[in-house]
Amino acid sequence: MPEARKPLISGNWKMHHNHFEAIQTVQKLGYRLDKDDPDFVDVSVHPPFTDIRSVQTTIEGDDIPILIGAQNCYWEEKGAFTGEVSPAFLNKLNVALVIVGHSERREIFGETDDDVNRKVKAVFKHEMTPIMCVGETLEEREEGLADEKVLRQLKAGLTGVSGEQVGSMVIAYEPIWAIGTGRTATTDDAQAMCAQIRTAVGDLSGSEAAAGVRVQYGGSVKPTNIAELMGAPDIDGALVGGASLDPDDFAKIVQYRHHQL
Repeated sequence: MPEARKPLISGNWKMHHNHFEAIQTVQKLGYRLDKDDPDFVDVSVHPPFTDIRSVQTTIEGDDIPILIGAQNCYWEEKGAFTGEVSPAFLNKLNVALVIVGHSERREIFGETDDDVNRKVKAVFKHEMTPIMCVGETLEEREEGLADEKVLRQLKAGLTGVSGEQVGSMVIAYEPIWAIGTGRTATTDDAQAMCAQIRTAVGDLSGSEAAAGVRVQYGGSVKPTNIAELMGAPDIDGALVGGASLDPDDFAKIVQYRHHQL
């Protein structure tokens, strides 16, 4: 039997919290987490770029057991790319995880599957772990195209990525219709897609990669539904949006195991 995958709960703050608010949020979260939480679950927060240095200083100064994450990066190390952020810069801030290909980046800012693939490789090159997002719209799900869409994103995003790297990364399944809408995929729906993602990873990158890759669910995750979601065998964590902005709610999500039957 493969070694159990340690769950990862990630808080994507999106465009919320200035650096003063970020410091307060991380400190409050640190007070609410139990000392034994890191034994059971990895936790990351992904603040806006302008907050990362402040969050890094707070986490390291107060010895808070939280990984520092970023919401995006560019694939080039340096150059004339006004407004972009290099993965090399993030590495120097002790960023551990970088969200790549979030649906908002794809839908609003026009990121392509090829862009996502370049970013996955760049994150690995600079010794960080990508959280690669995949997911379908409501129209695609209703038309029976959800599996096709997710498989296409997986194949493109993992092109040229080694099986060892795939096994160490995170794939976040985020049904676009459930992000920030209050709607959540049923646990059965989420588990079914996460299982298909794992099977597809096995087909693309081998059985060891499939056994090792952590598959998160993202889409209106709350303290009230996290325990049920985490009870599914192929869901290894959550990519949390709005609920991660509140230290009380996010701590309850991190401590989901206290509420599992």
